[in-house]
Amino acid sequence: MARDIKLGWDVESLNKAYRQGYMAASMGMEKARCPYRGEVVIAAWEAGWEDADATREQPGQADDLFSRIA
Repeated sequence: MARDIKLGWDVESLNKAYRQGYMAASMGMEKARCPYRGEVVIAAWEAGWEDADATREQPGQADDLFSRIA
């Protein structure tokens, strides 16, 4: 899988960060407690967190960052 050595992320790591952010919000963890560094990976984690927060009101949403791209 292609990896950007300079930035230290790839699609797999972004999906992992997204899923962890989603799980964190589902368990009630605060958004400010993101464990990642690096803007892109933080953005993926926050996207997961925000999606989980939104699905509390709208169940049935996808839990994968790239599943909505078609």
